[in-house]
Amino acid sequence: MNRLLKYFKGDPVIWAMLVVLAVVSILVVYSATGTLAYSKYHGETFRFLLKQLFFVFSGVGIAYVVHLLDVKYYQKMSKVLVWLSIPLLVLTMAMGANLNDAARWISIGGVTFQTSDFAKVALIMYVAHMLAVHQNDIKDWRVYAKIIAVVGVICLIILPNNFSTAAMLGLVCVVLMFIGRVSTKHLLITGAGAVALFVIFVFVAQLTGFQKHRIATWEKRYHTFVGDSKAKKATKDDTFQADQSKIAVATGGIFGKGPGNSTQRNYLPHPYSDFIYAIIIEEYGLIGGSIILLIYLALLYRAGVIVKKTDKTYPAFLTMGLILLLVVQALINMGVAVGVFPVTGQTLPFVSMGGSSIWMTGAVFGLIQSATRQIDAPKSSSDGGDAKKKKEEPSSEVDEHKEELVNE
Repeated sequence: MNRLLKYFKGDPVIWAMLVVLAVVSILVVYSATGTLAYSKYHGETFRFLLKQLFFVFSGVGIAYVVHLLDVKYYQKMSKVLVWLSIPLLVLTMAMGANLNDAARWISIGGVTFQTSDFAKVALIMYVAHMLAVHQNDIKDWRVYAKIIAVVGVICLIILPNNFSTAAMLGLVCVVLMFIGRVSTKHLLITGAGAVALFVIFVFVAQLTGFQKHRIATWEKRYHTFVGDSKAKKATKDDTFQADQSKIAVATGGIFGKGPGNSTQRNYLPHPYSDFIYAIIIEEYGLIGGSIILLIYLALLYRAGVIVKKTDKTYPAFLTMGLILLLVVQALINMGVAVGVFPVTGQTLPFVSMGGSSIWMTGAVFGLIQSATRQIDAPKSSSDGGDAKKKKEEPSSEVDEHKEELVNE
């Protein structure tokens, strides 16, 4: 164990969580893709298992490589990465692969890549950088305008094709800015402005016909979720995903049906990605589902512990922002599976099947560990130096106390 810790720097608890999520991903994806394997590859179930093994191991490898580089270099790269993400998002909107009336993916060398995954990480890196360098004048509205302008542009580009990602990313950035001591008044004004902009966007889109299919999908999901009068018009096809997910959760019970015994994987669309948490509960029960939930909540707790230990602003903001991003995405995915949220396309980080998603999540874990390893290293050396000084130099307080005793 000590040998491993020599190579894997950073928080050992977070490394352990990554390993647990990797194991869960391999087991559940193998089970959830059984039906797909039979229909697509004539029963060659190991094909998806080998594919997911490659994704998971390469994801852990990416985490390891990323964590080796000093976090100060990532801080320097943050502006370049965030400006690079904007043309990538625009390119995806214009030429990306279309699925369910949404262009979210581009193909690079035969590999399908979701550019919003890259943009999410780049934006958090940028916001953390801006908060770190402007702590002395963070209340200045001009500083805030620089940050919120970039956040707004990226979220607006993502919005037409991926509402849930845009909303989630905006929320995480606002929470991170609140933690970074940005004026609450500025944040409230921004919140009101964001709602107004969204209403204007929907209104204009309906008038012009821009993204009319996506807006129709949003409306249908909303009315179906709240169960109002318009929901009565919804067909069984509109509620099929949510209904099958609820059946999987309800039939899982406390202990579940056992690994590989899911029946709803035969009916649920995307049981290996968007609805993988429903399969986890069906096969491993309430206990298994609770353990997965606790892992993500424990990750959030570790973020608090790490931030409390450091006096360095950028590693602290970067760690908190990236972990918030992972946890909020996980909670949305789990909430959709159990019927707490409307249906969205959010995957369960480092568990759901997928190449670019797992690779970017691996990079996120690597960035967190890069920040974490820099928290302890300088501190320990300086503490050691201070301790040495204390041994070499007599304490002035002790000397004063001795003088008082002599005078008495």
